[in-house]
Amino acid sequence: MRRLLLVFAVLSTVSASTLAADSDKKVDRQALEKAFASKLTGATLAGFFSLDSKESAPNKPDRYQIVSAKKLNGDDWVITSKMKIGDNEVDIPIVIKVYWADDTPVISLTDLTIPGMGTFTARVMFYGDRYAGTWQHGEKGGHMWGIVEKPSPKN
Repeated sequence: MRRLLLVFAVLSTVSASTLAADSDKKVDRQALEKAFASKLTGATLAGFFSLDSKESAPNKPDRYQIVSAKKLNGDDWVITSKMKIGDNEVDIPIVIKVYWADDTPVISLTDLTIPGMGTFTARVMFYGDRYAGTWQHGEKGGHMWGIVEKPSPKN
């Protein structure tokens, strides 16, 4: 029990000093936004999604090809993705909100209707080359996670 208390005391001290040091840092939002746009433009979100229902198997493969990501005004961004609608693959620009938790962008959309596809709600966080979040499409919903893949630069 004493060891456990000692571990908690050490972790609390380290966490408090880390938080104090982090709060003194100035976040360059413009640089973060530029890096986020660059990270997503031409990238593929490659990962998995799960369904909340108990009868579904978890870890279904999932891929989203991002054509471009551009900041508009305030928290509004336009993310253009390649999507398959019927037999056709089309570029669909979607205006979404991007909020920031310190240096971490979080995509937020609520009851967004995409013609031909349905209505969606999602919160997706990006950190480093990873993403994770929740999604809802009508009665179905779950989690999504994976990595942000960028093609290798061509010589």
